[in-house]
Amino acid sequence: MRIKNDFLRDIIMIFISSLGGFLLSLTGMTIGWMVGTMTAAACLSLFRPAPLKEAVSQHGIHKGWLSFGQMLLGIELGQKMNMSVILIFKENWLFVGVMLILSVIFAMLSGFVLWRFSNADMMTSFVGTAPGGLSAMPGIAQEVGANTAIVSLVQTIRVLLVVMTIPFFVFFIHSKYPDSHAVTHQMLAAGTSEFGAEYVMWTAVFTLAAFFACKAAKRLKFPAPWLLGSMIGVAAVQIAGSSLAGYSLTAWWPHGFSVLSQICLGATIGSKIHKEMFIGVSKTLTVAFLGSVGLIIAMIASAVVTAHVAGISLTTAILAFSPGGIAEMATTSVPLHADSTFVVAVQVLRVVLVIAMMPPFFRLLHHRSEKTAHPHIKKAGTEG
Repeated sequence: MRIKNDFLRDIIMIFISSLGGFLLSLTGMTIGWMVGTMTAAACLSLFRPAPLKEAVSQHGIHKGWLSFGQMLLGIELGQKMNMSVILIFKENWLFVGVMLILSVIFAMLSGFVLWRFSNADMMTSFVGTAPGGLSAMPGIAQEVGANTAIVSLVQTIRVLLVVMTIPFFVFFIHSKYPDSHAVTHQMLAAGTSEFGAEYVMWTAVFTLAAFFACKAAKRLKFPAPWLLGSMIGVAAVQIAGSSLAGYSLTAWWPHGFSVLSQICLGATIGSKIHKEMFIGVSKTLTVAFLGSVGLIIAMIASAVVTAHVAGISLTTAILAFSPGGIAEMATTSVPLHADSTFVVAVQVLRVVLVIAMMPPFFRLLHHRSEKTAHPHIKKAGTEG
């Protein structure tokens, strides 16, 4: 009976929290469902209003909802790793690879600054500044033991700064130095909302591939196995199947699946936020803001150099390498006649690179921070 009650309580909590996501989604913010849901769930968890006290657990929502949301997100990201992305990377592998590595290095430097000059611990600082996407990093933060509240706030600051500044900056650049050539605007979408037998079949195939890959990743003790496993599994099937078929495989994947993923992630993360997480938050957010500004400036400068060396348009380079949202940068690229396919491909590659490579680094940091925090354990073991 307790299991049923806990399940029902989680459903009620998720539903109530999702109302916050719905309200924020009305602003047009693509990640609004997650941010709004997470904010509403955090408020419920922090204040536990009397009428809703029974629906709010002191321990938060069951972690299975986080795994479910991560799996949906991984399937969506895996589908975006199609032949178009591979072809773009193959044609421009050198400077795309260099820029992606630079983005990770700049983010790590930003994380070091945040750790050194704020009250945030090492793990929280590096996870918070990793440009892996607002929808992915808070979930990873929860799994590796970082402060999810700080990570969410730092990630939100960076994304909002990018979304609120880069489009205007690029519009200004484009008006002063318009590109001499137009390009096609083929968007890289994760599946289709059109319901058909073939599309549903590939949805089932991708889901099974994601599930078994998640199980394998969990058995191999991968960090964030439900996110990393599903993404790798679907990407492998997508690339292999597309290579054999000669065209990109398309699954039935309506926008509602993305919304459901954001709601599950936001509600789970928000429900586990408590007041102690906000101790010393003002100084941390100030440093995070300055670090995000520095990261954006560094990436713009790198994009300028890349555009000059590689011979691509400055508008395309800036939008492609900005550490912001995939949808926002792609949407901005269309009216400016930038190469939206290239923009989305590089943005997807950056997110995939960070999600695939950074969690092992975070785990290493976690072990190191534990040894630093508890040196007496090692000493006692040596003396014994």
